[in-house]
Amino acid sequence: MASIQNKYPLWKYLLLIALLILGIIYALPNLYGDDPAVQISGNDGVVASQQVIAKVTTTLKNANLPYKSIKQDEPNLVLVRFYDTDTQLKAKDYVKAALSDKYTVALNLASASPKWLTALGAEPMKLGLDLRGGVHFLLAVDVNSVIAKREHAETRSIANELREQRIRYAGIKQQRQGTILVKFRSEQNLDQAYKVLSRQFPDWQFSQLTNQDHLKLLAKINPQALQTMRQNVVDQTMTVLRNRVNELGIAEPLVQQQGKDRIVVDLPGVQDAAQASKILGGTATLEFRMVDASHDVRTALAGQVPIGTKIYHFKDGQPVLLKNRILLKGSNITSATSSFGQNGLPVVNISVSGNEVSYFNRATRANVGKRMAIVYVEVKNSSKLVDGKVVHIAKKIERVISAPVIQSALGANFQITGINNPREAHNLALLLRAGALPANIYPIAESTVGPSLGKENIRKGIISVEIGFIAIVIFMMIYYRLFGLIANLALAANLVFIVAILSLFGATLTLPGIAGIVLTVGMAVDANVLINERIREELRLGMSPQAAIHAGYERAFSTIVDANVTTLIVAVVLFALASGPVKGFAITLTIGLLTSMVTAITGTRAVVNLIYGGRKVTKLSIGI
Repeated sequence: MASIQNKYPLWKYLLLIALLILGIIYALPNLYGDDPAVQISGNDGVVASQQVIAKVTTTLKNANLPYKSIKQDEPNLVLVRFYDTDTQLKAKDYVKAALSDKYTVALNLASASPKWLTALGAEPMKLGLDLRGGVHFLLAVDVNSVIAKREHAETRSIANELREQRIRYAGIKQQRQGTILVKFRSEQNLDQAYKVLSRQFPDWQFSQLTNQDHLKLLAKINPQALQTMRQNVVDQTMTVLRNRVNELGIAEPLVQQQGKDRIVVDLPGVQDAAQASKILGGTATLEFRMVDASHDVRTALAGQVPIGTKIYHFKDGQPVLLKNRILLKGSNITSATSSFGQNGLPVVNISVSGNEVSYFNRATRANVGKRMAIVYVEVKNSSKLVDGKVVHIAKKIERVISAPVIQSALGANFQITGINNPREAHNLALLLRAGALPANIYPIAESTVGPSLGKENIRKGIISVEIGFIAIVIFMMIYYRLFGLIANLALAANLVFIVAILSLFGATLTLPGIAGIVLTVGMAVDANVLINERIREELRLGMSPQAAIHAGYERAFSTIVDANVTTLIVAVVLFALASGPVKGFAITLTIGLLTSMVTAITGTRAVVNLIYGGRKVTKLSIGI
């Protein structure tokens, strides 16, 4: 009887009110928007101090660039806010030119929300490329060429292993992709080779082929190892591209895989596609050099640099004296992964190939017990002020990332030890792989979205939501009277919840995402139409108002769930299989479907129960 009287317990009302308050709090920052900002942070432990703030302030004043505020947001982060993006873009060049390479100067969007909202972790939604403007690249990675190079290196490694084990073979050659064929003259050598190679090359499957005329060993690469190899090439390429994108000074770039061998690069706020393309295709490399321990580095710093040596620095600024002779270049590295050694300490496993490997083997054999440095070399584009104008210049950057002790002669496969923790080993492996692009990349598509077009997209997207919302509100008010008003309140709450959830989880809003919100508005009100029509049908059949309300919500529930579940399945499939823009549509649609189940059913029922429940009712304001 209590359910037919349509009463809700107090805890349900309190829960709904708490959810609504939280939704409003986390949706509010989107009303305040963002300020165009320039973010300054120190590199390699350098602190962005008050002196940096003073220098930036002077630079902006001399360039007549007005700014909204400048302050130290975090211990190593200075944030300068501006009134418009044009001033922001100009200021970034001037600030970067005024500061040294010890600082990273990046474009950013700083939340304009009040401090009390920021303290609660409430931030506005991020905007995608189509709403902010910028440059979009779709790049294809030539994975097959890297695999072919790796197979060629493995062929040479197999031949070297057979020679070292003194196993005679008649010939070795690559067959089709992923297959190596080794010929022998005796079954004894064939059996020995099978045992040795199966143990030394676990990524390959070996099988013996014997007949009267031929003794052969066929090696096929493991399908799982091949898939891992392909994915590693794409992952390494993305790592390199992320490192290079940082040179553009973009705080929130997007570099993600699309399909098996394609990469999407979105650079919001960038309008110079030529500069972006040049940096993405730039070069960086690694060099292995011996540490000169026979001379004093302090004497070299004083100006007396020994012949055949050069002063380098670690990332923390510590100097080291290295010999000019390069033992091995990063272009010879085919693989670098982090793991743990036999003693349980982290190591980095390196695989190399090429003509230089034999010299590298002889040099390390002769220098066991001595230190060898790994030097990271790249070309950076920097800026400086010349006669009041910003001039871009190319600068070669060299820093030592590690200087381990050589434990034994190193060949095609070796380990780097002496690493402090697994995280350092992982980062070192990434650096070794990211020194240069592991594969050629080819641009498939390139497009530029202007800031004005982004603003126009936002304006049209908001107008589409407003028109759809207002049209539904007017229809529901006229057709369903008070129950229509309740449905409109639930619809407004649903929009608040969608925006709050997108903001809370840091989701990126795109134009398809706005389309998903518009569709959700229609899907959300559809549930209330089903409920209201069911209530009116029960009234026509002679039920009392209280019984009609109860029966309307109960009997419409299964229909609403069926409709939403089928749509939700489609949304999940879109998210799993589609590309970036369609994923944005699927995300907003999924969130909207879930929140509408709360607002359209539980929310409206709570308001209806508050108005009509627990008392005698003779008539409902539910329209015709």
